[in-house]
Amino acid sequence: MPYRIASVLALIAFAACIVIGGLGAGNTFGTTVLRALLAMACTYVIGLLIGIAAQKMLEENLKVEEEKLRKSEKLEPEDR
Repeated sequence: MPYRIASVLALIAFAACIVIGGLGAGNTFGTTVLRALLAMACTYVIGLLIGIAAQKMLEENLKVEEEKLRKSEKLEPEDR
């Protein structure tokens, strides 16, 4: 999951930099692509950190909910 989040964010940043830097600012092709690649690399690292944090949060919440479910199953009487 973290790699998917990082990849998606990096590609969005790359595309935005190509469009804004190339079409909007009127920079040369080399300058535009270099800046877009740098933005993509930086955004990948940031996205990776966000993805790792999201995965940890999800795992912790699932663990808590699983424990609650196990406790509630032990407290309920079984129908036999």
